[in-house]
Amino acid sequence: MTPEDASPVIGTAGGLDKRPPALVIGSGFGGLAAAVRLGARGYRVTVLEKLDQAGGRASVFRQDGFTFDGGPTIITAPYLLEELWALAGKRFADDIDLRAIDPFYKIRFDDGRVFTYSSDDAAMRAEIARFSPEDAENYDRFMARSAEIYKVAFEDLAAVPFHSLRFTFSTFSDLLRLGGHKTVFHTVGQYFKDPQIRTVFSFHPLLIGGNPLTTTAYYCLIGHLERLHGVHFAIGGTGAIVQGLVDLIEGQGGEVRTDSEVAEILESGDVVKGVKLTSGEKLVADVVVSNADSAWTYSKMLPKTRKRRWRPRKLKRKSFSMGLFVWYFGTKRQYPDVYHHTMVLGPRYEGLLTDIFKRMRLTQDFSLYLHRPSASDPGLAPEGCDSFYALVPVPNLDSGTDWSKLREPFRESLQARLEETLLPDLGDQIVTSHILTPQDFLERYNSVLGAGFSLEPKLLQSAWFRPHNRSEEIKGLYLVGAGTHPGAGVPGVISSAKILDEIVPDPVMAR
Repeated sequence: MTPEDASPVIGTAGGLDKRPPALVIGSGFGGLAAAVRLGARGYRVTVLEKLDQAGGRASVFRQDGFTFDGGPTIITAPYLLEELWALAGKRFADDIDLRAIDPFYKIRFDDGRVFTYSSDDAAMRAEIARFSPEDAENYDRFMARSAEIYKVAFEDLAAVPFHSLRFTFSTFSDLLRLGGHKTVFHTVGQYFKDPQIRTVFSFHPLLIGGNPLTTTAYYCLIGHLERLHGVHFAIGGTGAIVQGLVDLIEGQGGEVRTDSEVAEILESGDVVKGVKLTSGEKLVADVVVSNADSAWTYSKMLPKTRKRRWRPRKLKRKSFSMGLFVWYFGTKRQYPDVYHHTMVLGPRYEGLLTDIFKRMRLTQDFSLYLHRPSASDPGLAPEGCDSFYALVPVPNLDSGTDWSKLREPFRESLQARLEETLLPDLGDQIVTSHILTPQDFLERYNSVLGAGFSLEPKLLQSAWFRPHNRSEEIKGLYLVGAGTHPGAGVPGVISSAKILDEIVPDPVMAR
């Protein structure tokens, strides 16, 4: 395809579409949000997705009458989605049935004790007091600190590009004042002394690929984020939101092309010119947004570009998030006593985190997140059945773990753990099963080292130190998603797309 035959093109209404083209690589939440925003500003957007469906890590597995969300299972800042619908002239509530889940989680410790984590401050103080009366006195102080961090790190900075060192330095006073140079675990320890309560308030970074022992304390903001906006679940699963975003894009006259993997970002003189698909097809555009893993974008999609900052050697020195072992399964009976969101913790916390992130060692003991979406939406499983997914943080592929050999033995260990804790007789009840390992994340999602959340959110891998939203390597290339600022998690990746409004130039209409 040449520039001459790329524009004008036949639009969706049958006439000549004179809007300038923009290409989005990948259809995760970041890519879909980027497409909606670019479409609202007057670009003719084409989203290119490697898989046979939209969603990226948020794609859906359907088998034997069960529906499994592939990745994200909660929505914690629905106003970000409402903004996207409004940009497209729609109302989010008209398309998506989003329901608050409260309590947010149940956290089961290895000794069998269960902590119920909710939005009710009085209930939270009482729950803490059951474990450690003296710690209950500090709950309000911790949440006040969480709110302070949220105001600065999320409200003020999450949707702001960190492209200048001067701007970065201007944020250091807040960083020091709020303890952002310390870790989540250290900060939580300043308020709570009981080991189990420390776990309750420090595990959140794992939800976005961070090690609580090394992740910047700015991620203590998640506690306030959840309390302020709630924890929600979409009827039909997270995939219903993905489809809703696709409908918005198509309603703007854009297109989401599946089975369209990008092999290379084309450039000339350090200026983007379009993309080349693995099929050989070339698409021309002066604006390209990559929702692919940022490390994959720079190491694989720009083979001819002389890198100034993100050279392969430098990328290899970066710390990547942990890997994920995810087991999706359906049962022929229901487990009504199992909550929608349950954390099943093992006997170790700090030692296990060190094994996963630092020693890169797959251990016999593990902690897991058990998701039972059919507790809130029975339609995700056949009548009388339950739909589950169990997610276990494991080392990424830098560990050398051979998942072709360990895939089934590890699943069996996971099944045994669930049988002894929450799901008795599980082995006899399973009617369908599907597994993703870090190797699958590499092959399915082009995730470097099979990491579940791209770069680990440590202080010196955050903000300016992450790959920028406006590429440092070639003009016209922009990045959204987990591997750029502000980071992983649904609120983070949608916020990364919001940054495009500041850095992508307004479209110039063809005459």
